[in-house]
Amino acid sequence: MAGTMFFQKTKKMQEAENTKIFDTPALREDPALFSLGEKSRVQMIFMLSPAEITPNPSQPRRFFTEDAILRLADSIRIHGIIQPLAVRKPEGSSGYELVAGERRLRAAKLLGLEQVPCVLMQADSEESAHLAIIENIQRENLNMFEQAAAIYTLMQVHCLTQEKIASQLSCSQSYVANKLRLLRIPEEERDEILSASLTERHVRSLLRIKDAAQRRSVLHTIIRRDMNVAATEEYVDRLIAAEKEAEREKGESKGSTRVIIRDVRLFYNTIDRAIETVRTSGIPVETCRRETGTDTEIVIRIPKK
Repeated sequence: MAGTMFFQKTKKMQEAENTKIFDTPALREDPALFSLGEKSRVQMIFMLSPAEITPNPSQPRRFFTEDAILRLADSIRIHGIIQPLAVRKPEGSSGYELVAGERRLRAAKLLGLEQVPCVLMQADSEESAHLAIIENIQRENLNMFEQAAAIYTLMQVHCLTQEKIASQLSCSQSYVANKLRLLRIPEEERDEILSASLTERHVRSLLRIKDAAQRRSVLHTIIRRDMNVAATEEYVDRLIAAEKEAEREKGESKGSTRVIIRDVRLFYNTIDRAIETVRTSGIPVETCRRETGTDTEIVIRIPKK
C-alpha cells in the first residue's frame, strides 16, 4: 500500500543516509508550516514512535470527535499518513513536542502504529503556539469558540492588535472583532450551542441580550423550537423592542408628578381662579357651593350659547 511503502522507504533511507534532508511537495505547499518564515522551515523528515511525541500544550482545538478520528484512522490504514506530523525539539528535553497534526497522531495511536513520519521544525514555545493556531484556523478544523479562543491566544502571546491578526489571517478587522465577541458566551452555554448545531449568526443574535439569565432562557427557547437564523433574529428583535418599550413606560411613570393637596381650601381657590379666568374671557359662568354633612358640593353652570 502507498502509506506502507512510504514508511518503509523513509526508514531505509534514514538508516542508509542517517541525516539526509528530504523535501516534499506536500510540505512546500503548506502555508501554515512556513508562516513564520525561514527561521521555522522544515529541516528533515524522519520516523518517530507516537509514544515519543507529547501533545502541543498550546493546541487550540479542544474537541476531537471520536467518529472523525475513526474515519481518519481508517484512511491512514488504507493510504498511510500522506502529510507528516510537524514536531519540535524542546530545549533540555529528550523527547519531541507536537507542533501540528494532533488528529493524525491520535489516529496513529488508535491504529497502534509503531512509527509515524515527522518533520522537525526549529521553533520555540511561542512560535509553536503560533503555528498550531494558524494551522488550525487556516484548515478550519476548529469550532467557532475554539477559533475565537485561538485568535485571542495569538493576540496575547504575541501582543498583536486586531488589525495585525486580521492581516495574518487575510481577513477583515471586523471578522476578528466578531470572533472575539463569541468569548462572552459562558462555557456551559457554548456546549449547548455546539450540541444543538447552532451557527455563529445564532450566537451573534444571542449576544444582543445583555442579561445573562434572559440570554440563557432565550437559548433554551431557540433550541427547543429548533429556530433557524431568521426566526432567531426576529425573536430577539421582538424581545429587545418589548424591553425598550417597558423602559420607556417606566421612565414616563417616574417623570410624572403627583400633586397632593393637604388643605382643601387651596383646591377651592384653584377652582375659583379658573372660573374667574373663564368669566374674564366673556363667558357668564355661574357657580354654586353647598355644604352637606359629609362633603362639599360645587356646581358650575356654563351656558351652551
